[in-house]
Amino acid sequence: MKNTFGNAISLTLFGESHGPQIGVVLDGLAPGMTVSKDRIREMLSLRRPSGQISTARVEADEFQIVSGVFEGKTTGTPLTILIPNTNTKSKDYSETRFLARPGHADYTAYQKYHGFEDYRGGGHFSGRLTAALVAAGGILMPALEQKGIRIGTHIKTLGGGSLIEDMAFSDEEEALLGQIEALAKSSFPVLDKTVEEKMKERILEAASDGDSVGGILETAAWGVPAGLGEPWFDTVEGALSHGLFAIPAVKGVEFGEAFQMVEARGSEYNDAFIGEGEKIRTRTNHNGGVNGGITNGMPIRFRTVIKPTPSIFKEQQTVDIRTGENKTLALKGRHDPAIIHRARIVVDSITAFVLADLLTMRYGTDFLAQ
Repeated sequence: MKNTFGNAISLTLFGESHGPQIGVVLDGLAPGMTVSKDRIREMLSLRRPSGQISTARVEADEFQIVSGVFEGKTTGTPLTILIPNTNTKSKDYSETRFLARPGHADYTAYQKYHGFEDYRGGGHFSGRLTAALVAAGGILMPALEQKGIRIGTHIKTLGGGSLIEDMAFSDEEEALLGQIEALAKSSFPVLDKTVEEKMKERILEAASDGDSVGGILETAAWGVPAGLGEPWFDTVEGALSHGLFAIPAVKGVEFGEAFQMVEARGSEYNDAFIGEGEKIRTRTNHNGGVNGGITNGMPIRFRTVIKPTPSIFKEQQTVDIRTGENKTLALKGRHDPAIIHRARIVVDSITAFVLADLLTMRYGTDFLAQ
């Protein structure tokens, strides 16, 4: 079971949803990076459930850094973060252990691990483990910010009916930076606050029906230098997609305006280059800051599809995975009617890791601490 990702920097994820703890190991970090526990707590709080639009399972996420940090600085050796699980109700899953939940990994996990997997709360496949990814992001995001790189994500589209749309990120770089900075302080990540209540109402409607909704997140990484990535098998899009598709519920990724380009000609979709003193930029950013798999110095822009939460309270058809007998499943327990608002900080964290890895590969191990 491969749970390690990265090249110059590696990230290893471990634990289960209802096990004693989950955690992450970061290896290959530069020695001397500043570690702020307050920043890690702040980022974890953006992932934590809140109110009726989220699950009732709320964990304190009182993490421990047990290696790799001394006197507030990284040592350069493996950095390990542990996060206890303290609010579990495993009995909610015992009655339906062998009933494969539609949209979940229960059946595929059983096929791969022959019934030895921890089934409680989704076990190792659970979105609970994204807390460890966010904790890792709490180490890397400040290091990127010291290099002038800012990352932000908002809910561009909420589904579950007629689409509710937030405004898009600005094409003006300074305005985009302001939007990213505003999102960092927002518990519900939208740019146009007039759509916030509409989105929350849609989520509550789905919850009252025992159902769920999904949508599309839009992410921007501002200040990324040109020249990161490789032209074939380690492209920037490939590296980011590799990390993003590890997030539970992610079903699609679009860079720039990829799906809109089919309506345009090359003369409309190409980004013309312009010189501004010593800086070269593009007049537009239809390609999302990447050409030939390599960053071109413009903001990296991509959108991520988050499917409706598969744990719903409506009766669903399923199968007993031991006998093959058709069954009807009625879930119990605590589940999110939507995870999209919580997933944005997970997307930010994965983006931060991938960019940190790419920067380290290009500029060397010590770059993030210089």
